[in-house]
Amino acid sequence: MDITLEQPVRARLITGEDQELPVSATLRYASAEPFAVSLDFPAEVSLAGERVTWTFARALLEEGLRGPAGSGDVHIWPCGRSRTVVEFHSPLGMALLQFDSPALDRFLLRSYAVVAAGEEDVAAAVDEGLQALLGNV
Repeated sequence: MDITLEQPVRARLITGEDQELPVSATLRYASAEPFAVSLDFPAEVSLAGERVTWTFARALLEEGLRGPAGSGDVHIWPCGRSRTVVEFHSPLGMALLQFDSPALDRFLLRSYAVVAAGEEDVAAAVDEGLQALLGNV
């Protein structure tokens, strides 16, 4: 049986003028994709006016809560004791958001209650990844 967790979370978008704008988002974890977490943003906070979802490794979230982590499009690092910064890069630009670390920790713990670290089904994940990459070739 597939289980999906969703947790609303508040963030602060850091602008180029060093302002903090409140942003709502939803963290999502699905046992069908055990290595990934998703962060969904509503259309009103997107430059394109459409809902935006960022998906990245659950291990990256865990590592980023403890120290600087990430390469490529997603970077995560702690900012003091109670906040975590998530930086997203896309062809349209970059977004820098601050989250309350306890909220991210709670979500991560809930995801490990669904699928424990090291218990992910690697074969199924590889099969799904190959299917997505190659399609019906």
